[in-house]
Amino acid sequence: MRLLKAEDHRRMPWKNGGGETVEIVVHPPETGLGGFDWRVSMATVAADGPFSPFPGIDRTLALLDGEGMDLAVEGHGSHRLTPGSPPLAFPGDAPAAARLVAGAITDLNVMTRRIACRQRVTRLRGTVPPFAAGGRWIILVAVAPSAVMVDGRTVSLGGRDALLLEGGATIAGDGILDLVVIEIDPVGPS
Repeated sequence: MRLLKAEDHRRMPWKNGGGETVEIVVHPPETGLGGFDWRVSMATVAADGPFSPFPGIDRTLALLDGEGMDLAVEGHGSHRLTPGSPPLAFPGDAPAAARLVAGAITDLNVMTRRIACRQRVTRLRGTVPPFAAGGRWIILVAVAPSAVMVDGRTVSLGGRDALLLEGGATIAGDGILDLVVIEIDPVGPS
């Protein structure tokens, strides 16, 4: 189990230069935007505009805060994302554009290279029963400060802190949770 503190997340410009991304964790470590098998990041979107294209990448977005965003993904329709809506999966190579509902939002972005990995993203909010997370890699991102029980061990996370786990785990709240659970598996034999 590795704690990834919010103040240690790496900041870099968006691929299209339109803003800044906050990289939480990437695999393999220290790979650039062209070499990762999977990547978890956050971004503040402050203006309407196109998303950067990522050929061969599957993406999932979850809104962490803000009033909402309408995301139009070519061939996959238009979707209203809010902090209360489920995470949205879509192909990163499909042209996509965002329109903000009422001001800036912060999103969580999970990207996996289609030929290398697959992903599942779940938002846990409130008092939740134990959640069995599978996956070769499990990343827990605290939307708000949360006391999380991982296999019976309590870990206190500040807002935007993350935990990186390897192998399955049972996750529960020691009180109220606001947490995004990301499960990533390799494609084919591991």
